[in-house]
Amino acid sequence: MAVVNALGRRKSAVARVYVTEGQGKITINKKDLTEYFPSSILQFVVKQPLNLLDVAEKYDIKVNLYGGGFTGQSQALRLAIARALVKINAEDKKALRAEGFMTRDPRAVERKKPGQPKARRRFQFSKR
Repeated sequence: MAVVNALGRRKSAVARVYVTEGQGKITINKKDLTEYFPSSILQFVVKQPLNLLDVAEKYDIKVNLYGGGFTGQSQALRLAIARALVKINAEDKKALRAEGFMTRDPRAVERKKPGQPKARRRFQFSKR
């Protein structure tokens, strides 16, 4: 198997994933998964698609991750890994879709509008 790459986005986070056959090492920006995401919840989120298909020890994953916060980054990485697994084996798509791992979450920060202090907040108004 050659290198399979995929892209995942969430809010302003972008994850580029390169999957090769290996022992299950996940390297993010040249750091180990446990070093990059010390929180066990975020590590769990990243590994969800691998654990669902029982291939956690089958592939080595190299990741370039930038933008956003740690939660958005972990969810972008989850989407990227799920997309890469579908490129490797198309039959897995149904199971990953059922768990919601194939859906790009479109929610992002709404822009601030001119004449308002925030995106939706209006300046205080009083008739007198």
